Amino acid sequence: MPLDINLTNRLLEQFLVVVEEKHFGRAAERLSMSQPPLSQSIQRLERGLGVRLFDRGPGGATPTPAGEAFAVDARRLLDAQAAAIERVRRVAGGLEGTVRVGYVSILSHHYMPGLLRAAAEELPGLRVQLHQASSAAVAGMTRSGALDLGFVRDPSPVSADLVSREFAVERLAAALPLDHPLAGADGVALADLRDEEFVLPDRRALPALAQQVQLACREAGFTPRTRAEADDITGLFGYVAAGLCVSVLPEHLRDFPIPGLAFVPLRDTSPHLDTSVVVVHRPEADAAVLRLLELLGRRTGE
Repeated sequence: MPLDINLTNRLLEQFLVVVEEKHFGRAAERLSMSQPPLSQSIQRLERGLGVRLFDRGPGGATPTPAGEAFAVDARRLLDAQAAAIERVRRVAGGLEGTVRVGYVSILSHHYMPGLLRAAAEELPGLRVQLHQASSAAVAGMTRSGALDLGFVRDPSPVSADLVSREFAVERLAAALPLDHPLAGADGVALADLRDEEFVLPDRRALPALAQQVQLACREAGFTPRTRAEADDITGLFGYVAAGLCVSVLPEHLRDFPIPGLAFVPLRDTSPHLDTSVVVVHRPEADAAVLRLLELLGRRTGE
């Protein structure tokens, strides 16, 4: 049966103060109102609920068992409403919610732990869901709305209608089989590898990195001899670790334990040996995404 009363916050608060004070006069004083209107409000509440909430007497007002039970639920109603209001404000302010983050495979080792740690420390109400894919797939999913934020190593597939900015710059290094004569060197020049066979980035899957390697080798005076091509970073270092050829890969991969592979810094000064990690999002990104971006900006600037 529907209630014949509107359970407003004010009415619930008045009821709870009477429960706490067990006296209408003291409750009215605490609520900064006169006693008759308070008594009338509680009487309307009792009529609407169809139960007696207080036993009234010369010494005050004692909650009945029904009144005690209703007091528990009234507090829960008020707490739940306050929590709902606070939550919606936090979500609107980017302090709570879920951010779906896409990334290319090897970025998970170097950057994702720091991202998750920073979010947990400064935005504990924010949940970060991770999705691994190629640069093209991450860019496409961000554009379609399947992802909120994307980290890509190759910005070539990033649509012009996405917002993008450089997140990090990595230097390329020589990737050599562990038994290569230069594997233990402090540094090498690209020209030292002119007679080697290379595994190169596939021009369709990794166009920017493929172009960078070709241009850097051309500046060093040679065109790399192609033993194989791979459409992602893991394929590139797989060929090298197998001892079949050499390659040029982002130097931060040295932190990734890859048996059979050595990274050696390149002495060349070519600008083509710098590769960017780009973060992308839609222009209408919500507050949670912007909060996470602001946090990343501060953390990477430290």
